Amino acid sequence: MKTQTIHINNQTFILHPSGVIYWREKDMVLVADVHLGKVTHFRKHGSAVPHGAIDDNFIQLDAVLEYFNPKTLCFLGDLFHSYLNTEWILFEQWIGKIDAKVVLVAGNHDIISPLKFEELDIHVTNEWLIDEVLLTHHPESRSGFFNFSGHIHPGVQLKGMGKQTLTVPCFFKKKDQLILPAFGTFTGKHTIKPQKEDQVFAITPEEVIPLLFN
Repeated sequence: MKTQTIHINNQTFILHPSGVIYWREKDMVLVADVHLGKVTHFRKHGSAVPHGAIDDNFIQLDAVLEYFNPKTLCFLGDLFHSYLNTEWILFEQWIGKIDAKVVLVAGNHDIISPLKFEELDIHVTNEWLIDEVLLTHHPESRSGFFNFSGHIHPGVQLKGMGKQTLTVPCFFKKKDQLILPAFGTFTGKHTIKPQKEDQVFAITPEEVIPLLFN
């Protein structure tokens, strides 16, 4: 497993191939756009989505928690895709087994009442300010803060020697902002068009790869 370490405002952040970030000084994992419930939602409406994709999200989350063993787990929005469905029961069971404190920075898909999350001892907020870091769901630019967010589901197109192309998830870093890739198994990607001053870190199942753009 090959990670990448970056430093922002004298803080250390580890980019992991799963698409999460570990904030070392705060012992915190940041994860965006899990979209639990989306597989069940689409299967209910006739989409041929493999049922095993439901388990994949929880397996990945368990692997991340085992790897970093963080004190705090912060979801940067769109934790649950839609209204309550059977995946909520699985989520309740999963939350009951973990030790980390859990915070949800609510996203546009988080339409379930915050009271349901509070019953599981999950704190819900619209944003979270920690020192000079701003945690949100939608990307924001705010003077004096570095912003971590999700929502965009960034992906980057890689080109081969011929006309082959492949779009993979990525971390997308601008001067005062870093957008995390979607963590969820069934989420899709939005292809970004980075500028020369931007930093892009493509992810594969085993590696985070810095890319250069002219």
